[in-house]
Amino acid sequence: MKITVIGAGNVGATTAQRLVDRALANEVVLVDILEGIPQGKALDIYEATPVEKMDVKVVGTNAYDETANSDIVVITAGIARKPGMSRDDLMNTNSGIVKSCTEAAVAKSPKAILIVVSNPLDVMTYVAMKVSGFPRTRVIGMAGVLDVARFRSFIAMELKVSVEDVSAFVLGGHGDSMVPLPRYSTVAGIPITELLSKEAVERLVKRTRDGGIEIVNYLKTGSAYYAPSSSTVAMVESIVKDKKRILPCAVWLQGEYGISDTFVGVPAKLGRSGMEEILQIKLNDEEQAALNRSAADVKANIAKLKL
Repeated sequence: MKITVIGAGNVGATTAQRLVDRALANEVVLVDILEGIPQGKALDIYEATPVEKMDVKVVGTNAYDETANSDIVVITAGIARKPGMSRDDLMNTNSGIVKSCTEAAVAKSPKAILIVVSNPLDVMTYVAMKVSGFPRTRVIGMAGVLDVARFRSFIAMELKVSVEDVSAFVLGGHGDSMVPLPRYSTVAGIPITELLSKEAVERLVKRTRDGGIEIVNYLKTGSAYYAPSSSTVAMVESIVKDKKRILPCAVWLQGEYGISDTFVGVPAKLGRSGMEEILQIKLNDEEQAALNRSAADVKANIAKLKL
């Protein structure tokens, strides 16, 4: 198993480290346009392998020759979000970056599965699929795993319970229009709507939607990378180990949930061939309307792209 991570910034480098620490590949390649950065970070990660007892080859490079025949390519490249910057503000700059990265990667690894992490997530996943020409089963966006992790964290903090006992559900685009589903979110199987007041639930839903910018506002000059990298690696692990986990991912819908021709976060089964199945749950009218609005937002942004 060979995995390439494009982008040696905080998200990319931390993703590479987690992949190596879990020994999810025989070889991990870290790519970035900045000379010396991927080489230095890759060497640092590799020098930790004797301590961690993980026999994984780690390579840093500015070119794509070393990435040839990768099984999975994780795309994290792009500028980071800054305070006051919406996800949509990132679109024009990052679409060009993701386009060039995808072209270079698929030329060397035409059978790879692409996992897109760059923001704005749903639109960048579309860019990767459009440019690569890959089927929708092999182009997946990492968003829902992160959004769910944030929702679970906030619920656990509110109720002062273990995060292990909290399950949560989030659909829709990765951003302001995401659709957390409180009635499908539970603590030890008990819906949070029975454990928290309506006002508390609404507060946690809003905090989940604002989860990314909350961290940006704290950091001032950067954005989240620990939770995004963990979320990405959870997807990679399900694919590498053919675990068939049901994870919320941005996938290209073709009629599911009554939505077509756009990337939207929905529960999907991830296995060795990529996205193997989309699970459809029953939504009430309010939830369906929210999901439709979220999908419409993504579609409108896709329409603005000039590829």
